[in-house]
Formats: sequence, C-alpha cells, structure tokens
Amino acid sequence: MTQMYKKKLIEVAVPLEAINAASAREKSIRHGHPSTLHLWWARRPLAACRAVLFAQLVDDPSGYAGKLLDDPKIHERAEADLAFRRKAWQERKGDAHGNVPDTPEPTLEDCAADIERKRLFEIIEELVKWESSTNEEVLERARAEIRRSCGGVLPPVHDPFSGGGSIPLEAQRLGLPAFGSDLNPVAVMIGKAMIEIPPKFKDMPPIHPGIKDRSLYRNAEGLAEDVKYYGEWMRERAWERIGHLYPKVDLPKEYGGGEATVIAWIWARTVPSPDPAFADVQVPLISSFLLSSKKGKEIWIEPVADRASKTITYRVRTGGTKSELEAAALGTTAGKRQAFRCVMSGAALPYDYVRRAGKLGKMGQELIAVVAERKGGRAYIPPSQQHKDVAISAVPGWAPETELPDNPRDFKTPNYGLTTFGDLFTNRQLVALNTLCDLIAEVRGQIRIDAISLGMATDGDTLSSGGAGALAYAEALSVYFAFGISKMTDYHSTITSWHHGREIIRNAFGRQALPMTWDFTEANPFSKSTGNWGNCIEWGVKTLDQLQLAAPGRLLQQDAQTASYADGAVVSTDPPYYDNIGYADLSDYFYAWMRRSLKSTYPDLFGVLATPKSDELVATPYRHGSKDAAEAFFLDGMRRAISNMAQQSSDEFPATIYYAFKQSEIEQEGISSTGWAAFLQAVVEAGYAVVGTWPLRTEMANRMIASGTNALANSVVLVCRKKEAMAEVITRAEFTRALKRELPPAIAELQTANIAPADMPQSAIGPGMGVFSRYKAVLESDDSPMSVKAALQLINRELDEYLGGIQGEFDADTRFAITWFEQHGMAKGEYGAADNLARARGISVESVKHAGIIESAAGKVRILARDELDDSWEPVGDGHLTVWECLQHLIRKYEQDGVSHETAILLKKIDAKAEAVKDLAYCLYDISANKRKDAKEATAYNALIADWTELTRLAAAVHDTGGDRQTRLDL
Repeated sequence: MTQMYKKKLIEVAVPLEAINAASAREKSIRHGHPSTLHLWWARRPLAACRAVLFAQLVDDPSGYAGKLLDDPKIHERAEADLAFRRKAWQERKGDAHGNVPDTPEPTLEDCAADIERKRLFEIIEELVKWESSTNEEVLERARAEIRRSCGGVLPPVHDPFSGGGSIPLEAQRLGLPAFGSDLNPVAVMIGKAMIEIPPKFKDMPPIHPGIKDRSLYRNAEGLAEDVKYYGEWMRERAWERIGHLYPKVDLPKEYGGGEATVIAWIWARTVPSPDPAFADVQVPLISSFLLSSKKGKEIWIEPVADRASKTITYRVRTGGTKSELEAAALGTTAGKRQAFRCVMSGAALPYDYVRRAGKLGKMGQELIAVVAERKGGRAYIPPSQQHKDVAISAVPGWAPETELPDNPRDFKTPNYGLTTFGDLFTNRQLVALNTLCDLIAEVRGQIRIDAISLGMATDGDTLSSGGAGALAYAEALSVYFAFGISKMTDYHSTITSWHHGREIIRNAFGRQALPMTWDFTEANPFSKSTGNWGNCIEWGVKTLDQLQLAAPGRLLQQDAQTASYADGAVVSTDPPYYDNIGYADLSDYFYAWMRRSLKSTYPDLFGVLATPKSDELVATPYRHGSKDAAEAFFLDGMRRAISNMAQQSSDEFPATIYYAFKQSEIEQEGISSTGWAAFLQAVVEAGYAVVGTWPLRTEMANRMIASGTNALANSVVLVCRKKEAMAEVITRAEFTRALKRELPPAIAELQTANIAPADMPQSAIGPGMGVFSRYKAVLESDDSPMSVKAALQLINRELDEYLGGIQGEFDADTRFAITWFEQHGMAKGEYGAADNLARARGISVESVKHAGIIESAAGKVRILARDELDDSWEPVGDGHLTVWECLQHLIRKYEQDGVSHETAILLKKIDAKAEAVKDLAYCLYDISANKRKDAKEATAYNALIADWTELTRLAAAVHDTGGDRQTRLDL
C-alpha cells in the first residue's frame, strides 16, 4: 500500500524506558505539580504527554535518511554501524532454521536513520525530566525540532476529552496553540485555570498593595503572588467571623501545659445499642482506636462504658500490652459478618442494623479525641464537652442538596442514610466552607479596586467574555480561591479519617470513590497542619509559579461527539475508559461548591445544578439499566466522538489516543476485556487505522524498581492514521496470511527495542491492528465482518507462535531445558521421559547434565535452580556453553547486584550469545507467566529485559585488558 504521508517518530520508535521512568518519578512530585491545583481522576503524567506530543509532531528520520548521509561524520558512523549490523544479520539468518522472520538486510540509510533517532531520543530523555518542565533551554530545543518538522508553522493541538488538562498544558509548554474541551464543567475549569487564564496576564506584576519582593515577573508569577496575598486577606476575615468555632485546647501536664491549636477533632458515628436494656444509648462505630501506631510511641483511645449510668466516656492511653494494642487496632469492629460490637453490652451490630439505623435518621456522632499542635509533635487529648458544644453550635446557611448517585460500587454512604452531598459535611465544616465562598465575592471587589488604583484598565468586560482589565483580573483570582475551597472539601468532610501511622488526616478521595467512614476527622482551617486554608491556597500558588506560558490556550465546554476543532488540529486525547471511573458522579462533590463561588463569573458553565450525566461517555449499568445497554451506549458514543475527531483532525499528523488498563482487563489468554475490545472497535469503526501501540507505565508505584516487576503497563497509546478511502475488503484467511507475514518482523523490532515481556502482548497489538484496521473489512467464513475481539485473538495466537518459534534458534540442550521447564517447572520428572525428549533433539540426558543445566539421579531429572549453579562458572573456556546457562547465570548476578559493573562484565563475557539470551528471556517469560502461572519466575525475566538497554550500555563500556581476563569499566 502506497504511503502518502511523512512518518512521524511515534510511528516508528520512542524511548519508552526514559518516558516510563520519568512518569514513575513524577508520581512523587508534589509542590508545583499541576495535579495539586485541583483533583482529577486518572490524570496522565505530564512527562508522558510531553514525550508523546513531541514524537507525534517530529518527523521520523527514515524520511530523510539520505540527506543525513551528506554529513561526513554521520556517513562514517553509519558505515561502521552497517558493517556490524550486516554481520549480525548474516549470522542470524544462518542460524534461523526457518524460524527467524525474514527481516530485510540493513542498509546505510537504516544506520543513518538510527543515528538520528538516537539524537532525537536524547532530546526526549532530557525533555521528560521533571526539572525540564521549567528549563527554557531544554524546552526551546524541543520546540526547534517541532518547528523544523512542521515547516516553521506550529499546528494547534486539540484534546476533546481534556479532563485534568495534562495534554493541553504540555502542548502549551511546547509552544503549540493548545485547545481542549470537556463536557464536565469541573474539568473545563481546571483547564481554564491552567492554560487559558494565566496567558491573559502573562509577565504581569502583582497588583496587591503590599511590599513586592522583586521587579521582574515572568509567566504567571505575578498572578501567583496576588493569589497568595489575597488568600491571606480572606483568612484574616474568615477568622474574624468564625474563629470562635475553632477554640484552642488546654494541654495536659505531660505535654507541658498551656494552650495549643487544634489540628483535628476525631469523631465516631454512633447508633442506638441493639440491646433493649441500653436502647437509649448511642454506641460508637469505630474502625480503629489507634491515634499513633509508631513503635514505642503507641497512643490509643480507650472507651469506658458505665452500665449503671448508661454513659460512655473516652480516655487517651499511651503504650499498653500487646493484646491491648491489638484490640485497639480493631476499634469496635467484630468481623465482616457482624460488622461492629456494642461497647455497652457486647451485642453484635450487623451491617443491616447499622444501615437501618442510618436510614431512619438514628445515626449520630460523638467526639472521641482531640489532636493538637505542639512543639516536637502531636498532642492527643480526651474529648471535652466544651469542644463538642462549640462544634454543635454551628448553624450553616446552605448545604449542597444534590443527591448522591445510586451507584453502590463507588458510593457507599447512601446505604446509611447519607443521601446528599451536603450530608457528607458536619455543620461546622459547612459554616467554614460557606464563609469562604462568601468571602470570594468580597475579595473580588477589593481586588478590582486595588487593580484600578494601580492603573489597570477599568473596562467592564468579564473574564468569560474575554476581558483582561481590572474586573477580569479580579474574577481570574477568584477562580484560584474557588480551587482552594475544593482543596478544603477534600480534607473537610466526614469522609476523611485519621492516619495513625503517619499521624495526619487522610483526604476524602484516597481513591476514585466515596466510601463510608465510621470514625472521621474534622480539620481546623486555621491551624498550620493538614487542611488549613493557607496550605490549600499555597498548592495553587506553587502550580502557577511553575507554568510555562509559551502559547495561547483555550478550554471550552463541549461534547466530544460534536466538538468543533481548530483548522488543521493535531489530536492527542485521553478518553474515559469504559466503566473505570464515574467522572460526573464524583465531580459533583466539587461542583456544588465551585458553582456557589463562580456562578457569577462563568454563568453559562455553572447554569445547571449538577454536572451533565446523560451524555457522559462511560458504560455505567446503573444509569442505562443493564450492562448490555451501557456497553451499547459507550460504543456508539465513542464511535461518534472518534469519527468527529477523524473528520476534523489534520491529515499530516497521526492522532494519539490513550487507553488506561485495569489489571483485571487482561484475561488468561491475553485477550483484552470488553472495555478494551469495545474501545478499539470504536476506533476502527470511526475510520482510523491503528499504526502503533506504545505501552506506558503511567500509573507506576513511586519506586523506580517497579519498572522491572511483572506488572502490565497501565496505559497504551494508540497511534492512528485515517483509513485510506479505497481500503479493500479481505477474507479471514487473507488476514491470517498477512499477520504471519508482517507480525513476526514487527515483534522482532519490539524485542530489539527491549519492550518488557509483560508489555509485549499490548505492544504487538499495534502492528497486528495495523494490519486489521487498514482494510475496510475482514470477512469471516459466513461473510460477516470480523470483530476487533476476534482479531485480537488471532494477533495473540501469532505472538504465541512467534515466541514458540524462537526455540528453534537455540542449542539442543537449551531446547531440551525449555520443554522440560514448560512441562515440569523446577519439579522432578521421570528419567524415561527426559531420555525421550533428549533423543528427539539428537542429544542425551547426560549431555544436558554435562552442560550444568539439570540434575539426574535415582531415575529422576530436574532443572537446577539458579542458586544451585556453579559459583565459579566462567563462559570463557566452557567447552559446553549453552544459552540456558548464560541466561540463568546472568539473572542470578542481576538479582544479586542489579544494574551494576559486575552484571555488565558478565554480559560482556557472553557477548556472542547476548541476543539469544534476550530471546530466551522472552520465551521463558511467556512460559512462566501464561502457561505455568509462575509470577515469581516471570518477574525475573521481565526485570532483566526492562533493564537490558542500561546493561548493554554498561557492557559496551567494559574493555578486555588481556590474557588475565581482567576487565575495566570505561565510563
């Protein structure tokens, strides 16, 4: 098929390891990261978005490799590389036994293109670092490459599912006009706050009347300083109005006496005792009595039930016996079936009883402890009636009335009578949040006065109508104060709880759901600890300080199915993932407060009482009546949205679409779940051909070693081109033949790029779906169109055949070991079976034993474990060297020393068999993970491949110094 476009880098290769490592590290970045401006769920890491956009826009060197050879230095390097690659290619062809794909002979242009790709990779590897997000030199280098590939005219980027705004933000950082849209008004406001509002006031000094720290302000630094100043103005006035609701506490003598500011009041929900004798007693529901679980510093709450007076009091205990601490850790829980126990009577409190009490309005709350600030740590104090009375005295003037959704998977509180979003807050919390909302209107007026007095234009154009004068500036600042209130609600609700390990308040959204909490915290907005107003504002200030406003931006509320794009837009987007997250339901938690604060600023955006639900593209069964109806809605809507995308996007550039996996989405045979298949089906039916898939570990744990574990990539980036108008219709048999012809060389290329074995099934989908989706249709034997799920099954089968076919390349002893391992693992098997297996490969059991692979004794045979291998083994001089023992010794060294000098030396020593060793690691991963279900063994092979590039780089720096076989590492 004739290619009518220039290939972009992302269609050929990207430095996945660098992108994954930067994405992993980014999870631990807090101060200044845009994710701290406002919570959004499943937000893509900025590093991944930045790298994908760059690779999506920059030409792949294969399109201009001939011109590269005009440079004498590149020509010389290419010739040297070609000699090495041709030798390796010839050796590989000679040893293939018909099982190695028929890869074309390498050319001088191939080598030149690889040299140039390496240069582009180095730019990406620097670009994805967190420190580079504000490094103008690094960013400008990337922008220059984009301009060179785009003829000096930078195209606009559009994300029709902008969500948390990561993609438009990174487009703006790269100097590209950034556009985004979303149906959800909370997502739209997040995008406006990051890419639309700050450029309006770029490089402007602050207008507040206080002392300015400097004379030169870049990007949004002046805006940030005003947010901080007027945020403090709001705090002072809030304290004047409601400070009496947050009294200090008297410290006991063991804490030095005096008064201290409260960090948190800890409350327990209560229900009437089920025992008729104590029916008028409210008993606590507590998940844990622990306040501090730090070893040697344990502090806990002890309930004291007085049956005679029918009262329960609470005292704070320090230390205790092992049994006391174990009991404290359980709170009043009594196992899953009974839920809780009554501290007054010992009777069981089943969940059904608790639910019934909640729905009848009989659930209360009781203060059980107070946590205060003190020099050197926390002070834990028993509850006092005074503090309880002050809290109860608060009378809010307004509470959110939006009903919580009937979605038991993600929302648990309606089961217990808490049915509106307002029910999730105490009266005192509601008063504090209302006060801050009211102050936003007041501070807006003060900012306008100060701005005019400083000379800012007095035009009456609002922010939403495009204004940039004093009124618009005052409204702009109010957006960030509303975000501060959103941050407050995440720490000021009855869904928060006390983390006794870290001695801090947990926020409400520890995950993308609103659970039921039994003992909860009430934070102090005027303290210096978690949830205080100053910190909630400071998060936004630090984010604004970090913004790089290199291009204009625009965020609109639009349905992706009908959204309008800028002419020639490049599309990169992160759509909803089937039924993973109910964005609209969850964001109503913030929307109610945002609407109260910003309705006058953005009347169109906040004109409805709750976020739009009916058109949200998630497959939610409770909303659509059944699982099938939800799937049909999702598939139809996603097809429309992606069709709209294909019709309006640029022909010159590929589109990139993210898909985030849940671990449960991969079935045993590697076939994707309904969500993944439905999503791909929508992409194909919308008119796109999938030309690549790149697995990104965008949700990795914060430890870098996680890149070597046996875990699937969390996201796949689909690289899509519009399908040719004259695409053909082919049969299933023709499709299968095309797969057999095209998939093996593509998989070999992925292996060359050191794609981790765990990610190979997802990566192979790219070239496999590239074959499937370039045709108008693939017809089954009954002339019905083949589904995407059926195509994925065939692609996976070809991958299995390829990995199995690799075995033909290995020496006979290794092939014996592979088959024996597949059948027996590390367990013993009968000698007779081993003898038959060895004879079929033209060797004997004794040959395999001589190679140091197996133990054979008493009529039994087993493979030697890695820790049983000969410690003195050296590949040089081994007269019976096998690929199997090379791999096992290398993994043992890697497990002992990691990516180290010693591991690199060993890899250097087996250099002649290095590629075969890597192939065997892929093969054994497949057997371990998919056939033997041995996760520990699979992890070993996956980890080695994940670090293969770094190991080979270190091995290349190892120099042999002569006959003594000593080595040195040249760095």
